[in-house]
Amino acid sequence: MSVDTALPGPGVVTSVNLSEKRTVRKTRGVRGVLLENHGFEGDAHAGDWHRQVSLLAQESIDKMVEKGLDVLAGDFAENITTEGIDLLALPVGSVVRVGDSVVLEISQIGKVCHTKCAIYYQAGDCVMPKEGIFAVVRRGGTVHVGDVVTVESLGEV
Repeated sequence: MSVDTALPGPGVVTSVNLSEKRTVRKTRGVRGVLLENHGFEGDAHAGDWHRQVSLLAQESIDKMVEKGLDVLAGDFAENITTEGIDLLALPVGSVVRVGDSVVLEISQIGKVCHTKCAIYYQAGDCVMPKEGIFAVVRRGGTVHVGDVVTVESLGEV
């Protein structure tokens, strides 16, 4: 039996989303500066911890739109919205390059949602706890909409 060792992707950044406060929808933008071992400059979730950056696929957001919600990139408080790459196929420890310089290491898949957000109450569900992924910044730089997202290596499955 052969094991599929093909790397997922590539994908593309469709939105860069930041907020100065936690527990709010992030403001959609076209670029942001990632600081090594910290996260996005000016973002409330940045810091010395394992969830410096969050990523969510546009395909996951589309699932919520199909349930009747009027939601866009950033509404799930994700920092980077992607398209065309299967984020859930990236085990913890996977290394992802964004654009020419940024390097992220996947640190967590999904999260526990202790306080249900407004989206949960509107739809009875939310994709971020199940389909959002988190990373630490191994090499900083500027992330732009349109940057290619490539997987350099997969973590342990």
